[in-house]
Amino acid sequence: MIQGIGASAGVAIGKAFVLPNWEWDLPETGIDAVDLANEFERLYEGIRTSKNEIEFIKNEFRDMVGEEESSIFDAHLAILDDPVFMDEIQGVIERQYKAAEVAVKEAIDHFVTMFDLLDDEYMKERAMDIKDVGNRLLKHLLGAPEITLPADTQPYILVAKELSPSQLAHLNPSHVLGIVTMVGGKTSHSAIMARALGIPLVAGLENKLKDPIQTGDLLVIDGDTGALYLNPDDALVEEYVRIRERQLAKKEQLELLAAVEAITKDGCELHLAANISSAKEVESALKYGANGVGLFRTEFLYMDRSTFPSEEEQFEVYRQVAQQVGELGAVIRTLDIGGDKQLDYFALPDEDNPVLGYRAIRISLDRQELFQTQLTAILRASAFGRVKIMYPMISSVDEIRQANEVLHRAMADLDARGIAYDKDIPVGIMIEIPAAVIIADLLAEECDFFSIGTNDLVQYVLAVDRMNEQIAHMYHPFHPAILRMLRTTVEAAHRAGIPVSVCGEMAGDERSVPIWLELGVDHLSMSIQSLLKLKHRILNTTASDAKRTAQTCYQLKSSVEIERLLTEFAEPACGNNESVNQPRGEKGSNAS
Repeated sequence: MIQGIGASAGVAIGKAFVLPNWEWDLPETGIDAVDLANEFERLYEGIRTSKNEIEFIKNEFRDMVGEEESSIFDAHLAILDDPVFMDEIQGVIERQYKAAEVAVKEAIDHFVTMFDLLDDEYMKERAMDIKDVGNRLLKHLLGAPEITLPADTQPYILVAKELSPSQLAHLNPSHVLGIVTMVGGKTSHSAIMARALGIPLVAGLENKLKDPIQTGDLLVIDGDTGALYLNPDDALVEEYVRIRERQLAKKEQLELLAAVEAITKDGCELHLAANISSAKEVESALKYGANGVGLFRTEFLYMDRSTFPSEEEQFEVYRQVAQQVGELGAVIRTLDIGGDKQLDYFALPDEDNPVLGYRAIRISLDRQELFQTQLTAILRASAFGRVKIMYPMISSVDEIRQANEVLHRAMADLDARGIAYDKDIPVGIMIEIPAAVIIADLLAEECDFFSIGTNDLVQYVLAVDRMNEQIAHMYHPFHPAILRMLRTTVEAAHRAGIPVSVCGEMAGDERSVPIWLELGVDHLSMSIQSLLKLKHRILNTTASDAKRTAQTCYQLKSSVEIERLLTEFAEPACGNNESVNQPRGEKGSNAS
């Protein structure tokens, strides 16, 4: 057994296909000064072709997994527009009289080496994006064919030193049993895509293999634990066949829960909604039993284009969502860009701390014409289904009031045009900044609901960048400070008579259920993939026991102790022997 990193869950058993490494036959001779213009034209043509290819791949992948995961390719397009990357290539051509393909290869090597020297795993993995884009450009400059994968007749486990998002996007998920990579980890773009496709992935095996894996070797990989077995014996294969069968059976059982309400054994109900990034995801959310849409991330409407979307374009998307969810309802969050979410056509300022900078509601209030266009489109959609508006990154009462002034202007505009909308549309805010928690009682007087965004709240409260691998071990959602923040927020909301939901990653974490039941959270919104697992967890939970566990958590002093207690409480309900067809019992009062 070789221990790697479990980057995408699941078990795969099959023969290996080893993907060849990128190798390029580059010209050794330089170019004449008179050929400079031709080399630049070849470079620009290669860039145009590469961009068109990436756009095509992105659209294909989006149809499979949705907007959010396919936005990985926006980073690739951004590299081809990056002036630093392009200046490096052009400088080699112009000053050293080297061919375009040689200049591209030198630029790739320069930036990859620079990223690899950083003591930051996340930045090292971003070097893979540079390689992916650079090798696509080299392929066009050299007229080289794509590296072909096996025919779709025999499923295989794909093995590669590193696997680029572009290569992964071309895979047929039904014929790829699993993936093994020598480098990379859980935060790599390839890992994110593998999880979206449901393909098990074990990464980080470089320098751990005595002998290299050969095409045709029998492999067993466990994407949960990160274990890889090379040419295992029959007994181990049979053991993993049984594990895989149990996993598949549990998945099939979980799917039976779609029509069942999420009610504990003693009658407490939690309403589970879905986080989505596109209208295409609504059908899947409802199929898996979502009680509406708890968070529609509208920024992805703005990313896949070269200009801001018009009122009509936005209205069509919001209308589709509203019609599909009907009375179940959809919470539409207004534009949340900035930080790690950029638009190619909207130049945001360079900032030392972009996550703390010009983003989200701050941009909307600064660019009120864009904000009003979006609000108008959302209001129009509210005539076709139950819709709520939510403002992100609120830190003060003034921001809510300024946002509502723009909303009232949008309403007046629709009144003047004689267009119908919900005149009593609920308006809520994201609670994701510590300041908002501290003044939650004041904010609750200004809005109709709260939604706690735990991802940003945790990193802001603990001053821990969740994408920085060096300090990732300090990102503790169950830190006592976080639990206190949650209690303060929920209590302020309920004193004001408004509901409160949770839409960050903690919402879909099975260990968090006791916290939500004890606090009396009204709604949870999570990824579609988490819905059935969390529902299973709730059905196998007794609310009274869960609340006592949570009360103990509030008395503990360290996140390690709290996490251990919640994990121990969750384990019985998450075991393989629990029935997923628990009787609901009589419907009791809401958990609040």
